[in-house]
Amino acid sequence: MEKKLYKDGSHSLPAIIQGGMGVAVSNWQLARAVSRKGQMGVVSGTALDTVLIRRLQDGDADGAMRRAIAAFPCQKIGQAVLDKWYSSETRPVDKPYGLKPLPDIAMARREVELTILAGFVEIYLAKEGHEGWVGINLLEKIQMSILPTLLGTMLAGVDAVFVGGGIPVSIPPILSAFSRFEPAELKIHVQGASPEKDTRMHLNPAEYLPVYRARLSRPRFFPIVSSEVLAKSLVRKLGDAVDGLVVEHHRAGGHNAPPRRDQSYGPKDEYEPSRIAALGKPFWLDGGKASPEALQAAIATGAQGVQIGSAFACSEESGILKNIKNATIQAYLDGALKWVTDFKASPTGYPFKRVQFKGYADADDERPVCNLGYLRHAFEDAKGQIAYRCPAAVKKLFYAKGGDSKEAEGKICLCNSLLATVGLGQVNPDGSKRRPLLTLGEDLSFLDHLLSPPKLTYTVDDLIAYLTGGVPDATGI
Repeated sequence: MEKKLYKDGSHSLPAIIQGGMGVAVSNWQLARAVSRKGQMGVVSGTALDTVLIRRLQDGDADGAMRRAIAAFPCQKIGQAVLDKWYSSETRPVDKPYGLKPLPDIAMARREVELTILAGFVEIYLAKEGHEGWVGINLLEKIQMSILPTLLGTMLAGVDAVFVGGGIPVSIPPILSAFSRFEPAELKIHVQGASPEKDTRMHLNPAEYLPVYRARLSRPRFFPIVSSEVLAKSLVRKLGDAVDGLVVEHHRAGGHNAPPRRDQSYGPKDEYEPSRIAALGKPFWLDGGKASPEALQAAIATGAQGVQIGSAFACSEESGILKNIKNATIQAYLDGALKWVTDFKASPTGYPFKRVQFKGYADADDERPVCNLGYLRHAFEDAKGQIAYRCPAAVKKLFYAKGGDSKEAEGKICLCNSLLATVGLGQVNPDGSKRRPLLTLGEDLSFLDHLLSPPKLTYTVDDLIAYLTGGVPDATGI
């Protein structure tokens, strides 16, 4: 069952990938803990610029943000971010966080610099003190930040890039260009634009780091797919640029691929591992795989191993607030958890899995808002100009920009809600705090093996030892 694919001639590709979850659920602490145990630690690449500036506004108590910024290859950029956002005083709980401008295609230079720096900081800290694998997970639909985030993470030596939520054919050329420290571009989806209109974002590394001349290591590229059809299409189009595949089942948490028929999953949404194996690429199975039996079964099908999200999300090292984790685990033990695959909540239009239980008030009825803008859509207005709208924004504003009422129905501001889940939630104008939104996969049976009541916590070390049969540093399994 040995699966050999070498990173640098000595380290085989791990059998366990820790999924990139939420906004800072898969933070640098979690990714670092996983990587130090010989597996693939992954940080979430969503909203890293906002995560960085909110940590700085909260005082950076352990100094980690400032330590990473001090290692950034352009101190002028780092100092400018510190001057604007760092506060040495404790932020009052009723004081709103300062906001950066919403991301757009014509992003100002200072916002590009902030995003480059934020990507660098998260990967630098995740890789600090070990030689293990560290990856980043990006959502293809959050396009405006992709170029600067990738450059920042590559400056910090990221080993792997995982991309889901779309068809990420544009990512490999970016990785290749940045590895040569050359300009890269990304085609942007613009709703309503004529086919001949080609809108692109560009980033020239030398423009932002003029004295930096080293080539960058090109990270491995692992697209996240939900079907054999998409896997085959990506391998056919991209060939050797695809280093492996993560095959995600709809039982997984977070965003799921839409079902092929109506609003329910069925046999057509299943995949056959043998057909994925026939593509000749390493692959990992995801969705309800957090057990040693599931890991061994995946390997037996020809997979390199498994990707696991929820089991790491419930660990001590994840970014989810401790009180939310504890309440969720207790609700599971009490048989009171409910999973809802919400086909309306996400502004992306993708189904989004939510967890609900008595006493946990999530963001279902929060006031509409769009003050972060990561999931808003670029569209061409009546004058042929590019504008932006978000179906989770105030409905009056969304409709004024030509938005459809069906598209806005049931939408939740995931940006603000997911930040609240990790303790970085905004303060509303009335002084209340934005409520969190929790997403987990449908199978939490791993908790039955990891918990020793009344203790309701476990560490990454505990989880990996359980998954690998007591050999926490095993990569080949």
